Amino acid sequence: MGFFRTVLGFFGFGVGVTMGLVIGYYLFIYFQPTDVKDPVIRPLVELDTKSLESMLPEVPHWVKNPDFDRAICKTAKEIAKPIIAENTAKYKIDSVEFETLTLGSLPPTFQGMKVYTTDEQELIMEPSIKWAGNPNITVVVKAFGLKATAQVIDLHVFALPRITLKPLVPSFPCFAKIVVSLMEKPHVDFGLKLLGADLMAIPGLYVFVQEIIKTQVANMYLWPKVLEVPIMDPAKAQKKPVGILHVNIVRAVKLTKKDFLGKSDPYVKLKLTEEKLPSKKTSVKRSNLNPEWNEDFKLVVKDPESQALELTVYDWEQVGKHDKIGMSVIPLKELIPDEAKSLTLDLHKTMDANDPANDKFRGQLTVDVTYKPFKEGDSDVDTSDESGTIEKAPDGTPEGGGLLVVIVHEAQDVEGKHHTNPYVRIVFRGEERKTKHIKKNRDPRWEQEFQFVCEEPPINDKMQIEVISRPPSIGIHSKENLGYVVISLADVINNKRINEKYHLIDSKNGRIQLELQWRTS
Repeated sequence: MGFFRTVLGFFGFGVGVTMGLVIGYYLFIYFQPTDVKDPVIRPLVELDTKSLESMLPEVPHWVKNPDFDRAICKTAKEIAKPIIAENTAKYKIDSVEFETLTLGSLPPTFQGMKVYTTDEQELIMEPSIKWAGNPNITVVVKAFGLKATAQVIDLHVFALPRITLKPLVPSFPCFAKIVVSLMEKPHVDFGLKLLGADLMAIPGLYVFVQEIIKTQVANMYLWPKVLEVPIMDPAKAQKKPVGILHVNIVRAVKLTKKDFLGKSDPYVKLKLTEEKLPSKKTSVKRSNLNPEWNEDFKLVVKDPESQALELTVYDWEQVGKHDKIGMSVIPLKELIPDEAKSLTLDLHKTMDANDPANDKFRGQLTVDVTYKPFKEGDSDVDTSDESGTIEKAPDGTPEGGGLLVVIVHEAQDVEGKHHTNPYVRIVFRGEERKTKHIKKNRDPRWEQEFQFVCEEPPINDKMQIEVISRPPSIGIHSKENLGYVVISLADVINNKRINEKYHLIDSKNGRIQLELQWRTS
């Protein structure tokens, strides 16, 4: 009985599955649900923004925003004008005009790109560009009293341009101009329809047109010829020096007592506002509330309308922070050029006119100041790398002397044992200048400029430049030397300018890029 039950159960399962499949297929084929409706087909122009974004997430800019299309097409027309003008005269054609010119909906593709920098403050990009576009280009040609309309079809372009952004500047957009050139003749493939027929099918015409396009474009932009697109005035971006401020710190009287025994050890720090250079300092006068200095300083001015001379008197302390006695400011716009002015200034705690702490008398500081702007034309001297010329020193430069300029660009592969927070220290004739420090960076970039006024050419002098790592504010480690270089200034004086990368002494792989200039009047 068990055997028969098993056999019948098996056949019952098989018959049931078979019948179920047959009935299900029949119902699927011959019966349709009543709640399913035919889809509604709507044109794209009727869709809302959200629906379009979900359907077309990566539409080219010139499709979403016609301003891109118009701007690029306008540029193309300007480039084509001289080419058309030259050939219309040669082949006795009356005129060639664009009836329509749009880019279509297919963007160019980048097959690859090389990007690199040089020692000349520039960024170079070399993309490989391919474009199989669907533009709408219709050209109207008039010749011998006849008019013909031709349409460009199946356009393919392959080009290898070099795009250079230079000079790199600290102001946005961080470069002053774009320079474009072609590294080889571009490949342009297209069809040309006239009265419904493809003119490119005419034997020899395709090759002839190809060579004309390649030759004309190459004559204009094949390297070393370039297309320059100015973005901003490099002089304004770099804020070139426009003059020198001569300052004589004469004396101070009735300074506030800061020391415990009723004395002070004053000295003066002076700098121009809007300037990243370190402050200059007078000598320290020990135990004196009425010190006399008679010390001279020269400060390079870049914007006399907005800059001011900031003077701060400190009480020197052997241990700990130096106490500020008081400060004062002289706006440069209040000075008459080339006219010496002697000023006695009240010292204040802050430069806030509403601060009640400024009512307290803190002493007075006497200074002599003279602003000497450059002679007319000096500040307009081209200092771009292409010209190779060097800006002249300002009018107040000592006769036979000049202005020594040091530009610290960047360093590479510097590394400390315990920390790498590098800054650069420059030592020249006892003067010390420092760049800002950059946290945790083995390849720091500073782009900071320092200037030294010299009474005579420092042809026999040397300059020591050190890369130092500043320790973290919290920790037990002290600062570390990451390497140094000693530069003989004879080459700078003779060549007027050097821009080189130096291998750092006492560093395994460290290098530093420095630019030095010698400017004379």
